[in-house]
Amino acid sequence: MASAMASEEDWRRRLTASTRFDNIQKIKNAAQHTALTASAFTLENEAYLSSSSRDDYDAACAVLSRPPVEAAVDAAHGAIVREQPAPEAPTLFAAGSHGGHDGNDADDVQKHTIGSYKNCRYVASGVTAEVYRSADRALKVVTETKDMQPHDHVREAKILRLLRGKPCIIQLLETFRDRELHFVLVFPYMPWSLEAVLRQTEAAALAPARLCRYFADIFRALAAIHAEGILHRDVKPSAVLLALPDGPAYLSDFGTAWHPALSAAVEPADGKVLEIGTGPYRAPEALFGNQAYGASVDMWAAGAMLAECARAARRPLFDSRPAHEDGSQLGLILSIFKTLGTPTRATWPEAAAFRTPPFDMYRVFEPRSWEDILPDVDPAIRALVAKLVRYDSARATAEEALSDIEQLAATNSKE
Repeated sequence: MASAMASEEDWRRRLTASTRFDNIQKIKNAAQHTALTASAFTLENEAYLSSSSRDDYDAACAVLSRPPVEAAVDAAHGAIVREQPAPEAPTLFAAGSHGGHDGNDADDVQKHTIGSYKNCRYVASGVTAEVYRSADRALKVVTETKDMQPHDHVREAKILRLLRGKPCIIQLLETFRDRELHFVLVFPYMPWSLEAVLRQTEAAALAPARLCRYFADIFRALAAIHAEGILHRDVKPSAVLLALPDGPAYLSDFGTAWHPALSAAVEPADGKVLEIGTGPYRAPEALFGNQAYGASVDMWAAGAMLAECARAARRPLFDSRPAHEDGSQLGLILSIFKTLGTPTRATWPEAAAFRTPPFDMYRVFEPRSWEDILPDVDPAIRALVAKLVRYDSARATAEEALSDIEQLAATNSKE
């Protein structure tokens, strides 16, 4: 097993950033031929993470790069939507997939020197960066220097400096260039993530007190960034880091964040990138081409994450097939429609102005009640999810969600 794991890691290490970038461009070009453009970055990265060999990876990218065939929507209703586990996305700062075990002193792990940091152990990688651990520090080494919007780690560093001192946001300690001139961001090493906690508690919902602690911190962080006009755009369990299994929680992974001034040159407020978010946490307005989206995309993701944490059956609120499979984005859309009902001009009037309005194109599904969707969830939590996971952008703000979760925590503490 050890040799197999080593082999699996070897092919990824040998895969150059240029090869990955070329595949992303091919996928992006193929996606432009359809109205529903999935994130090329997400598609390639999930192919990278889910493939057990270079041949598997190449085959997945070849499928993704094919010009899309217009599939019949009626066929998609049955064939494309199947209940499957959500794709696992690695956290960039915590060894979350290892359930908190750091392994920093393992003798059989190759170690590196990065700048002044010794004994740096490889933790994880994404499309644009690799992460290493050195003692109590996490080093995010940017390996891709091409312009890969919305990924921009120099902007990430600038945003994090502006947010220094704000509550429940990962602290950027320093930045520097290594010997190869790679840009490096240094953070406190966090041994846990919300993703790791969810994996370890698959058989039951999180305890109410723990759930309230986590999400009070998450909403506090979102309130802080939204007050500055900043959008995170990739809220998900692996982006929530934990100092200890019980918290506190910190929002991380600002590599695709949007800032009203720092992003304006490449992404004006009404022309934002649509390739944002991860799998089952992607907001519907981005799926249907609304480039003027706002902070409510983060609140949708937070609401979907809250539902996942609160339910006893440990699975995402919406089904999202691995992105390298044909029809993954359509599958997510249909899962949303089957849960919340197919939107109409009455229930989502603002969508009429979207690039791809969601009307008159899909089979009509009736909305399910939240009692039916989340039957085993505390009614107050269920009510908060309903305020967050709704089509129109009049979702609860982070401040409002924080107030609700704090009231729930206070009520639970009295019982």
